[in-house]
Amino acid sequence: MEAIRKQASKLREQVARQQQAVLKQFGGGGYGGSDNMVTDEVELQQHQKLEKLYISTRAGKHYQRDIVRGVEGYIVTGSKQVEIGAKLSEDSRKYGSENNCTSGNTLSRAALSYSHAHAQMEKERGNLLKALTTQVAEPLRAMVMGAPLEDARHLAQRYDRMRQEAEAQAIEVSKRQARVRETPGNAESAMKLEAAETKLQDLKSNMTILGKEAAAALTAVEAQQQRLTLQRLIAMVEAERAYHQRVLQILDQLEGEMISERQRIEAPPTPSVDNSMAPPPSYEEVNGVYASQTHNGMTDSMGYFLGEVLFPYHAESEVELNLSIGDFIVVRKVTNNGWAEGECKGKAGWFPFGYIERRDRVLASKVAEVF
Repeated sequence: MEAIRKQASKLREQVARQQQAVLKQFGGGGYGGSDNMVTDEVELQQHQKLEKLYISTRAGKHYQRDIVRGVEGYIVTGSKQVEIGAKLSEDSRKYGSENNCTSGNTLSRAALSYSHAHAQMEKERGNLLKALTTQVAEPLRAMVMGAPLEDARHLAQRYDRMRQEAEAQAIEVSKRQARVRETPGNAESAMKLEAAETKLQDLKSNMTILGKEAAAALTAVEAQQQRLTLQRLIAMVEAERAYHQRVLQILDQLEGEMISERQRIEAPPTPSVDNSMAPPPSYEEVNGVYASQTHNGMTDSMGYFLGEVLFPYHAESEVELNLSIGDFIVVRKVTNNGWAEGECKGKAGWFPFGYIERRDRVLASKVAEVF
């Protein structure tokens, strides 16, 4: 095709040079200088308009084809990524389902979460690839290969061929005019000139009609190209945006689950109350004030100090305190069997000593909360 185009271009240049030589020889001075000349002002504008439309629609067609090729390449790559992601998801699922770790199942739970999230993401990627196929590639491919564009371009090419024929006929008319001037009164030369002029007028008339048809067809195709290509670009952007938003939601949820598992691993173990540990001492009322007794006669007096609650504790009897993480408590007694006695938020009672940690420096506002 490229060789044919080059050959056609050379032929046009040769015809143009021959035409210019004849015009100079017979003093025409240009197409506008004679009624027999082809390129009058109206026809020249028509020709320039067609040329611009042809170039525009050709560029639009090439851009549509580039989009289709790009989307097709993206679909091929994306399909491979879906395959790889599905394999990774399945491997993670197998590990999470089949692994029995002696130190806990935190990693197994994380692997299952990762598997589920990746399966969702690959499903979303598959939906994106389908959308790009049906909403972008197929409509643009149909227009690139469609009849309206090809028909309009064929009209323009027919117009171009007819224009070249008219230009050649104009040269023939100029030659006939020269012969009539050289041999005045020659009936045969006059008849041939009249026939040549009639043919030229017919060509010009047909060329004008064909040029208008080609211009109208190319204008319609150009408008359709612009509209449809923009619509498909918007559809592509919307599909990609929806995909990335959904994937971001999935990743946010996955990150939250994994951070939770990591915190569960890194957090210090919650102290447990030994079931064999004796219950805390009871309280007796002395002069209207409740005070704790020593348990089995053994109480470790450490002096009063402040402690911060590290783990929550739910009281199991009336003499015990409910503890919440972050509370501060005044510790007054510590027994040698794991219980401590103190006051928190205006209430006194016993609690497991291992649930708090001593604090030597505390904000005044926190101290006020104790009482």
